[in-house]
Amino acid sequence: MNPADALGEIGFWLERERAVTYKVQAFRKAAAAIAGLGVDDLRKRREQGGLQRIAGIGARTAEVIEQALDGEVPGYLADLRERNTEPLVAGGEEVRAALRGDLHTHSDWSDGGSPIDVMARTAAWRGHEYMVLTDHSPRLTVANGLSAERLAEQLDVVSEVDAGIDDFRLLSGIEVDIHEDGSLDQTPEMLDRLDVVVASVHSKLRMDRGPMTRRMLKAVADPHTNVLGHCTGRLIEGSRGKRPESQFDAKRVFAACAEHDVAVEINARPERRDPPDPLIETALEAGCLFSIDSDAHAPGQLDFLDHGAARVAELGVPLDRVVTTWPVDRLLAWSHAGR
Repeated sequence: MNPADALGEIGFWLERERAVTYKVQAFRKAAAAIAGLGVDDLRKRREQGGLQRIAGIGARTAEVIEQALDGEVPGYLADLRERNTEPLVAGGEEVRAALRGDLHTHSDWSDGGSPIDVMARTAAWRGHEYMVLTDHSPRLTVANGLSAERLAEQLDVVSEVDAGIDDFRLLSGIEVDIHEDGSLDQTPEMLDRLDVVVASVHSKLRMDRGPMTRRMLKAVADPHTNVLGHCTGRLIEGSRGKRPESQFDAKRVFAACAEHDVAVEINARPERRDPPDPLIETALEAGCLFSIDSDAHAPGQLDFLDHGAARVAELGVPLDRVVTTWPVDRLLAWSHAGR
């Protein structure tokens, strides 16, 4: 098999398993290091004993390259494939099979780890019919959020990548920060140009219940908002530690989501599981739509959808109320409807 493809696939499976970042990056960097080299060039370098002279190639990645050059599936990759044959979590197989896309993903244009093209092609390989690229907005400087000018540049890249992948749609979007006053952190003119807008709170998560409720109500009422992202902001595990839920009047906020046709995100990142089960039940009672999203910051994290699918199955959310089960034409008719 192609050595660069083998290295990239190893990176995918390691990300899926939530391996430590340095291990994943060893394979991602090695794949990038040889991406411009042909098979004949790599064979010549191997014969001359020089694979590890290529910057970014170590003993383990050189072994993978050599086995791929010999026409084998590298042993390390074969082991990863074998232990990743099952869903990440059991119980959501029917829901997972119904999912057509993902409305919340990130690339290296903000705080993701991979190029747009790699994210999109991986989504297509994993059976997605569409994926929305939702890099961060400018206020989130720690995540290299996109100014209006950078977002405009990204739209050209999104169009180019979309045109290059058959039977798949890469859609334009943003995860826009909700300011403390409830306004959205991007110009209305740019938001008008996007296919999907995910609005999320990233700052002042410990606001008092009243101000936080008003903040979220204003964001939900903005006609650009399609999805209310990870609404409580909680963290229940992981390297960033734990963080309690933001406090707000869930009945009022979800009633507003239902009124304005805004989907409540079921964020599938295992360290978030946001909203908690009781809030999903409240949103169900309010008549809300839902969006199962990976919030992927790396290609292997696209499979985090398994976690969200299992929760939807357990809580009995009707599939027709999950917008990520909809075909792309229906999704776009919904997301553009209020603008």
